[in-house]
Amino acid sequence: MTETNEQTRSSDVPSAAVGVPAGTEGQQERRGGGNRGGGGGDRRGGSGGGRRGDNRRGQERDSEWQERVVQIRRVSKTVKGGKKMSFRAIVVVGNERGQVGVGVGKAGDVIGAVRKGVADGKKHLVKVPLTRTSSIPTDGRGVDGAASILMRPAAPGTGVIAGGSIRTVLELAGIKNVLAKRLGSKTPLNNARATIQALQSLRTHKETAKERGISLEQIYS
Repeated sequence: MTETNEQTRSSDVPSAAVGVPAGTEGQQERRGGGNRGGGGGDRRGGSGGGRRGDNRRGQERDSEWQERVVQIRRVSKTVKGGKKMSFRAIVVVGNERGQVGVGVGKAGDVIGAVRKGVADGKKHLVKVPLTRTSSIPTDGRGVDGAASILMRPAAPGTGVIAGGSIRTVLELAGIKNVLAKRLGSKTPLNNARATIQALQSLRTHKETAKERGISLEQIYS
């Protein structure tokens, strides 16, 4: 009976039969589980780092743009059963490095209207040629409805001589020395859009020479 019990106890320990020291299997399982957990942690850390990097790049892109609300008005639309009230926001978006746009947004609340105006402004961005003195290369004129805008380059230190929505558009475009005059309507939206048209009509001397098919020296002569 004693021999049988001893054989039974020895068969319950398979690690001794294959020559593995006692307690080694448990250590290996713990190490394996730790490796598996560590690997999963690395993968999670890597993907999380990528997401943080994408968010950081998105914030940097968003921080390049500045938004200014020109006007917020409460408007109404006559529908069947009464009037539907909403808000209209005129927003100017620019990066002060030669890109600017004007957007209009309508929504039931002010925040939603401004958000739509910002999105609309980014869809209608225009490129503005700037000189070394942060001015415009030539005279410009824009018309929108009854509003007419006249712009002329100015010497360094002059500043932005303009008012209302015209000044907002010029500042967010990155122009620091310019003379602008409003002719006609006082409507902020028409003035802002007329300013955008005036900025679109600007051409550098190199572009003008290319369009005329002459050399750049002949422009200055």
